[in-house]
Amino acid sequence: MTDTRGDNGRVTILDIARATGVSKSSVSRFLDERARPSNSETAQLVRRVAAELGYVRDVSAANLRRGSTGMIGVIVPRLTDTVMAMLYEALARAAGRHQRFTIVATTDDDPAANQRTVDMLLARGVDGLVLATARIGDGFAERLAAQGVRFVLALRTDEIHPSSVGDDRLGGFLATRHLIDLGHRRIGLIAGPADASNAVGRVEGYRQAMAEAGIEVRPEWVVPSTFGLEGGHRAARQLIALSERPTAIFAVNDNTAIGAVSALTQAGLNVPGDVSVVGYNDIPIVSHLPTPLTTVRIPFDQVAARALDLLIEGPDAHGDPISRAAPTLIPRKSTARPA
Repeated sequence: MTDTRGDNGRVTILDIARATGVSKSSVSRFLDERARPSNSETAQLVRRVAAELGYVRDVSAANLRRGSTGMIGVIVPRLTDTVMAMLYEALARAAGRHQRFTIVATTDDDPAANQRTVDMLLARGVDGLVLATARIGDGFAERLAAQGVRFVLALRTDEIHPSSVGDDRLGGFLATRHLIDLGHRRIGLIAGPADASNAVGRVEGYRQAMAEAGIEVRPEWVVPSTFGLEGGHRAARQLIALSERPTAIFAVNDNTAIGAVSALTQAGLNVPGDVSVVGYNDIPIVSHLPTPLTTVRIPFDQVAARALDLLIEGPDAHGDPISRAAPTLIPRKSTARPA
């Protein structure tokens, strides 16, 4: 076969069109990795000649023609949070299946940094955004929608805009029901921040399980916190200082649960002998703690895949714009029947 490549040595679609006698547009279609593959004789000829000539698809040029860069921007509070790191890795895998790649930016959980971070990513030409920083009532998603920015919320939702989250109410119910089934009635809750929809959903699940079991929730049993270790530590100290301390604690994420276990241990209490503890998310470390932590597992890969589907294909292609992935209770040694 005659070498038809251009002067710069790079094989182009035009070179393949000349070598096969197939139109340039048809060659482009047959070699487009995003299109449904054709097994026609012409398509097979085009792919064979492309391989023989050493054709490599020019992604940058293709993106420019489509007005697309193939980049997805991901905004998280911080990557030192294992949950956010797990989400980002799952999003990167999901983006790869769509022939796209991800770029991450952090806000240090500062709401004022959200717009600056969005502007930075948009200036770099991202095709859309995945936001894991949504706060209840902050109006940020509404402002993005008004600007025409393509985005999807992940792990947190405002119940309006396209979102891929875990079913947090169900997860909170499962965690609390597990403790109730073990025989606990005094169940404390480390509730997380009130402006995070995932924390709010887990609190609702706790209250639902308690109500269905006929257990009145005392106000002092519910302690707000951050999502961090220190927040869990402080909240647990507050709970065990009660005159009638809880026999079990549900913490709405694993970091706060680990902080709670630390506070209990420092106070001379045994987990689960004196106080049972349940976390949420199933980050890798919790199964390797001296007392492996009972927790609720979020299917991060499912959440990420759905987020990318909603972002790339649009919510209209999937019906409900709010996707909720079912969590799973993972019982371990940090929970037991009350003494």
